[in-house]
Amino acid sequence: MQPVEVIRGDGPIVLGVPHAGTFVPDDIRVRLNKTGLQLADTDWHVDRLYEGLLSSATMVKAGFHRYVIDANRDPTGVSLYPGQNTTSLCPTTDFDGRPIYDKGQEPDAAEIEARRLAWHAPYHAALEAEINRVKALHGVAILFDCHSIRSVVPFLFDGRLPDFNTGTNNGSTCAQAVEAAVVSHTETAEGYTSVLNGRFKGGWTTRYYGHPGDGVHAIQMELAQRTHLASEDLPFAFDEEKADRLRGPLKRILSALENVAPTLNKKSEIPGSEQ
Repeated sequence: MQPVEVIRGDGPIVLGVPHAGTFVPDDIRVRLNKTGLQLADTDWHVDRLYEGLLSSATMVKAGFHRYVIDANRDPTGVSLYPGQNTTSLCPTTDFDGRPIYDKGQEPDAAEIEARRLAWHAPYHAALEAEINRVKALHGVAILFDCHSIRSVVPFLFDGRLPDFNTGTNNGSTCAQAVEAAVVSHTETAEGYTSVLNGRFKGGWTTRYYGHPGDGVHAIQMELAQRTHLASEDLPFAFDEEKADRLRGPLKRILSALENVAPTLNKKSEIPGSEQ
C-alpha cells in the first residue's frame, strides 16, 4: 500500500485529500476495538466527489486512514484548536470522544514517530512537490483542501453544521480574491447553507502551506456529509443523486479559482496589504 496517490494536472489548482483513505495496516487494525474498526471518521467518498470536476486540477490523496495518523495535524502534535475538543495526530478516540483502541493498545511516542515517517511525511512530501510544480508552471498555486464530516458531532461542535464550511484561518492563508471566489459560490448555491471561518477555519495543511505573499494560497472546504451521502451512518453509502447536485457548485468554485489564479499579484494580494 502506497501512502499517497498523485493524479497530475497542468492547472494552478491542487486538491488535497488527506482523509478519504481507508487503509489500516494489520498490526494496527488488530488493536482497534469495535468502534475503531468502523472507521466512522473517514471523509467518505470525497475523492470520488471531486474526481474529474476540473480536468486541469492535480489531486494528492492519502491512502491511509486518519486512525493510522492524521495527515491534517501538526506533526509535532500541537493542537489546532486549543481549548476545544479535537482529535490528535494519532487519534485514540473517535469524533464522539469514544476510545478506538483495545485498552492498553494505544500507540506510544516511538510508534507515533514511526507512523509519521511512514505515512504523514510521504503524503506531505508529495503534496509539497505538487504545489511547487504547479507554482513553477503558473507563478502561483492554489491548494484546495477537501474534507467532509457528519453534520452533527456534539463532541466537536454545537448544533448542525452548514453544508459548506470554508476555512482560510480568518483570511490569512489566501488572497482576498481567492476567498471571495469561493464564498461567492457557496453563498449563492441554491438549497445549501454556508459559513466562512466558522468551526472549521482551516486545518494544519491549510495553515502550513498558505503563504499568499509567496504565491501559495490555501483554502479548506469542509462539507457536511449529508450533501453527498445516503446516510451519515453505516454503511456511509455514496448518494449519486445528491452528489451530482453538489458537483455543480463545486465545479463552479474550482473553475472560479482557476480563473482568478492568473490575476493574483504577490504584493497587492497579500492579506492586509493596500490594493
